[in-house]
Amino acid sequence: MAVPKKRTSKSRRNRRRAHHDHVDAVNYVTCARCGSPRLPHAVCPKCGFYKDRQVFEVETESTSEEA
Repeated sequence: MAVPKKRTSKSRRNRRRAHHDHVDAVNYVTCARCGSPRLPHAVCPKCGFYKDRQVFEVETESTSEEA
């Protein structure tokens, strides 16, 4: 059986494992209709459009209280 001849140092072990914790930055694109940032290939959360079609209605936030 294969047995390590020398002990692996902490730094060498941690360098080998380092790429598992690496997180890539999320790529955002601007919405063609409203200009807000959104994820690519996803519906815009601000205007509700995807590929020039309205997928869902966005509820507008009212500043005044409705009674």
